[in-house]
Amino acid sequence: MKLNTESNVYTIVYATVMVVIVAVLLAVVNQGLKSRQEANARLDQQKQILTALNVDYSDADPAALYSEYVKEDEWDGKKVFYASIDGNNYTVLPLKGQGLWGGIWGYIALESDLNTVYGINFGHESETPGLGGEIVTEKFRSQFYGKHIKDGEGVLRSIAVLKAGKMADEGQEQVDAWAGATITSTGVNDMLANSLNEYADFLNQVIAAEPADEEYVESEEVKED
Repeated sequence: MKLNTESNVYTIVYATVMVVIVAVLLAVVNQGLKSRQEANARLDQQKQILTALNVDYSDADPAALYSEYVKEDEWDGKKVFYASIDGNNYTVLPLKGQGLWGGIWGYIALESDLNTVYGINFGHESETPGLGGEIVTEKFRSQFYGKHIKDGEGVLRSIAVLKAGKMADEGQEQVDAWAGATITSTGVNDMLANSLNEYADFLNQVIAAEPADEEYVESEEVKED
């Protein structure tokens, strides 16, 4: 029986078969690329964290450096990164917020006091080049180095990102917003405050060593009496 290639049935069957074949091929390609995409995203995250830690990976394997310096953990279901570099210990926390045109993010590296900023890194989806997009530059990021996220009483305050001439609340340290990028700068300000606040209990941890020592001394004094 000769196949009627001009019939409606043939056209429908042919189109259906072609759609199925294309769908299968796309699924296979997508699955094959998925692992590569995940690996690329993983490497990008590692580079961002190394940048926040002021580690130059330009002439090295960033994945190897990351494996050497950084350990990953969780606190209350949230990511925490611990780094040990040249005998110094740092804690890196993720940041996530909203800029003018899309999402912004970053990583902040704190010294062992969980207060002093050792380094910081920012990224964005689509902020304007020359304006909001400048949050990724060393000129903007370097303002945060050495700043403190807590006030003199140890209360978490974050770091304010303000226009020149404006003053932060009493006890809060600040950096200058990028000129002409008010909304993106405000986004960075809010991102820092909100993201750090999610780790408030973690950042306000109190090591019980001193109270334990005091109890020990009191017990000794009672014994002597």
